[in-house]
Amino acid sequence: MSAVLPSAVAAARPHAVPASRPSLKDAWGVCLLVVVAIGLPFFVSDYRVFQATMTLIMAISVLGLNMLVGYNGQLSLGHGAIYAIGAYTAALLIEHGGVPWWATLPAAALVCFVFGFLFGWPALRLKGHYLALATFALALAMPQLLKYKLLEPWTGGVQGIVLMKPEAPFGWKISPDQWLYGVTLAIAGLMFLLAWNILRGRLGRATIAIREQPIAASAMGINVPYVKAVTFGISALYTGVAGALGAVAAAFVAPDSFGMFVSIFFLVGAVVGGLGTIWGALIGAVFIQFVPNVADQISKSAPSAIYALFLILSVYVMPMGFVGLMRSLRKRLG
Repeated sequence: MSAVLPSAVAAARPHAVPASRPSLKDAWGVCLLVVVAIGLPFFVSDYRVFQATMTLIMAISVLGLNMLVGYNGQLSLGHGAIYAIGAYTAALLIEHGGVPWWATLPAAALVCFVFGFLFGWPALRLKGHYLALATFALALAMPQLLKYKLLEPWTGGVQGIVLMKPEAPFGWKISPDQWLYGVTLAIAGLMFLLAWNILRGRLGRATIAIREQPIAASAMGINVPYVKAVTFGISALYTGVAGALGAVAAAFVAPDSFGMFVSIFFLVGAVVGGLGTIWGALIGAVFIQFVPNVADQISKSAPSAIYALFLILSVYVMPMGFVGLMRSLRKRLG
């Protein structure tokens, strides 16, 4: 599988088109989306609110991976391990350090940024399949490291760590799921806005230049290894924040929850939503959050086959991702 995915990503990457200047219709569309998102938890059950919260968390993870794969052109199959690092950072600080849950988010962001930068500095000197294998090895090793006997008193071993969902402050009459949804929605909005600014700044232009022509970018004075490492660090920061939020929302972490397929699901979300796009992360997150449930309802005996069929159809119908399809239809309709 690791040999096939890099080729698929490489084929999709040239279709990533820079976003145009937002129009008035786009602004109204975003406002409508925000209003619907804010009102959602008051009209659905707590279970649906939890699913919406996890979708936003997945969107942050997919966005972080897309900044590395879609904008920088570096393929990673190890972001599931970084997601685990963020989740366990939050869980350990809450369980053993007595740290408030909200304070674990910047801690997870810092830890994952440092880890991503230090891992990315040597690893991103690799290219294509070799980089994919290096990051894939990280995804394979992480669950086993979390089960290691010397770490078991801290990580809980195979049993994991059980957390408590935080209650709403100030005596607000909302459930813990509704409160976490509101916090996650605000953080996701901030992360998306931050990504929008980063990718349109100096670092973003350097990142895209390296993706298109690394030799020319180096000749223009861009420090290619440094930019790649910083991009990996920022990508890891996003995934770490998502991991910390995921641990708090699920109120549980365990090594087997962060297997190799988590990394693959993140990549699937980036491809389905649209490589080299920001808002495609939301569509990709919806896909990886809900399509497996739909596949399981269709066939209890072979849900993976149904999921694979949905994925093949999505890639066939939307070779440039959902955002790319919408842009093509927009151009045709004038």
